[in-house]
Amino acid sequence: MSNPPTFCHVFQETAAANPDRVALRTPGGAVSITWSEYADRVRTIAAGLAQLGVRAGDTVALMLTNRPEFHLVDTAVLHLGAAPFSVYNTNPVETIRYLFDNAENRVVVCEEAFVPVLLEAQAQGSSIEHIVCVDGEPHGTISLADVEATPAPEFDFDATWRAVRPDDLLTIVYTSGTTGTPKGVELTHAGTLVSARATIRADLGPRVHERVLSYLPDAHVANRLLAHYVAMVQAAEVTDIANPRDVLAGLVEVRPHVFFGVPQTWYKLRTGIQLAVAAQTNEAEREAAAWAFEIGMRKVRAEQAGENPDSELLTQHAEADRLVLAPLRALLGLDELRVAASGAAPVTPDAHEFMMMLGIPVREVYGMTESSAIATTHPPDDIRVGTVGTPYPDVEVSLADDGELLIRGPVVMRGYRKEAEKTAEAIDAEGWLHTGDIATIQDGHVAIVDRKKDLIINASGKNMSPSHIESTVRDACPLAGLVVAIADHRPFVSLLVVLDPDAAAVFAAQHSLPSDIAALAAHSSLQDAMQQGIDVANSKLSRAEQVRAFTVMPEYWQPGSDVLTPTMKVRRKSVNDRYAAQIAAMYPPEPTGVCDGASRSHVDLEAKG
Repeated sequence: MSNPPTFCHVFQETAAANPDRVALRTPGGAVSITWSEYADRVRTIAAGLAQLGVRAGDTVALMLTNRPEFHLVDTAVLHLGAAPFSVYNTNPVETIRYLFDNAENRVVVCEEAFVPVLLEAQAQGSSIEHIVCVDGEPHGTISLADVEATPAPEFDFDATWRAVRPDDLLTIVYTSGTTGTPKGVELTHAGTLVSARATIRADLGPRVHERVLSYLPDAHVANRLLAHYVAMVQAAEVTDIANPRDVLAGLVEVRPHVFFGVPQTWYKLRTGIQLAVAAQTNEAEREAAAWAFEIGMRKVRAEQAGENPDSELLTQHAEADRLVLAPLRALLGLDELRVAASGAAPVTPDAHEFMMMLGIPVREVYGMTESSAIATTHPPDDIRVGTVGTPYPDVEVSLADDGELLIRGPVVMRGYRKEAEKTAEAIDAEGWLHTGDIATIQDGHVAIVDRKKDLIINASGKNMSPSHIESTVRDACPLAGLVVAIADHRPFVSLLVVLDPDAAAVFAAQHSLPSDIAALAAHSSLQDAMQQGIDVANSKLSRAEQVRAFTVMPEYWQPGSDVLTPTMKVRRKSVNDRYAAQIAAMYPPEPTGVCDGASRSHVDLEAKG
């Protein structure tokens, strides 16, 4: 393939070389768009947006679920020399107004479901002049069909896209705002092309014509990179899944070659498998699964210890794979999977080993929006559990004196939009991006300790990583969906625990307990089960890290809420503020002593979700 300088050139080359291959589809094939049809739609949408006044250097907002129109409109905007950017669909009107003021977009393309919040933002004085709706034409909007039917007169599509330059803005990706106002990360065509090509060289993305799912938000840089930009380079077939809850069904139908998941995806997959095996009424099949899992885990742990499994273990593993593991992968739709990747946060070692035991070699990736998504990943033949791998091609890593991970290379962002001071704080004079993550590097492999700002110091002055405590508890407690460690300036570690919905439902059914989350969270049987898991976790933690109290939350936390980002990252400050009373209840003013296990906190049944 040639070396096209922009994604406009990439798209035109790919569409010309693969006119009849499917580029975009939805589950079941209800919508199926070939590369030739994709190219035709890009041309007509670009001409229609030009009629609305979109010009080179402008920005256009997208507020869409994962659907083919995202790719069509995003790519059309690129061909105008403008920069599309995606908005999390859960954003409140105040955040939308802030983003639009920062981006200065006059056009937003959306679904009918999101029109009310956009009209409210418009009424409150945002910069929006045109709201384009892809699936209807409610009051105050223009339909995408009408936009396509009304091209700008004498618009020269080919001359316009050919004028786009490598250092032009490709997109703005707004950070999730775990600690405050989102920052607009500006990524260029050139830098993101380097990232896309590095992904291909690292064999982490789809190969030519392979199948990939798009189900994570397109406002998240990793989904944009793998399911949009790399897919464009590789002429991959993208299946868009509008509702993330449908991803497991999508796996079975599509049988993708590449699948990227955040840690919660892998946790839910593991929990589902474990619950299904435990519920198996055929004793022989249940015992066969347990045997296969044990053989698979022995092989994984031998390899992780740097040992070569002996011939007997290899023979047993081949049989376990034939009888149990391979059929299970096929049942899950993962039998044709070539690349499994996990990112956005570290996956726990136990969950990672569980996936590898199944024959799903999950490669952790590390990166951030500011590094065009990915900066490190495991080599395919050297997956080291507990690390995030080695640097990407063309990426350098180093450690600052305090252990902060630094990244340098062409993948680093152009800067934060309209925030020169914050850009200078993030990227030093030598071009190093300061990630904010504390890390270690051994034999070239990077391991993330925790976010620098999240490290906690207890009342005795002991430095601790909350992520380490949380992942240890998460692995020991199948009922725990989310765990938040509290200890900063406190005498001991306590936890807020959010139940896993699937595991909680099974537990309630097995023990004839109420399914209502508040009643279940307060029940002594569930508290006993949680205590047992925490006792196991405490046996693996240092004395200072051991959990002495916990509260099971009487509600589920929703992505995109004030306590969770859309990609399931905990907004720690918001959690501490919102649940200050529950946290305080775990720290009596005059403790009479320290118990050996975790003491249970009374659940506040009045807490709101």
